Amino acid sequence: MNNRLERISDEAILGGVCAGIARYFGINRTVVRLLFLIGIPLPGFPAFLIYIILWIAMPKQPQGASVNSLT
Repeated sequence: MNNRLERISDEAILGGVCAGIARYFGINRTVVRLLFLIGIPLPGFPAFLIYIILWIAMPKQPQGASVNSLT
């Protein structure tokens, strides 16, 4: 298990944030992506803003780092 929260560009659709969160918590990255998509239109959950902040704040995974992929 990866103990660092970092963006994973190899598994990214946009910025690698959802893939990084999924790998950190050991869950399927599709679930994390769906939660962000569901949260975007909700007025009380600023999912888009949270995603952008995480995209800026999370470090990018080093190139060539070996990790186990979760689908």
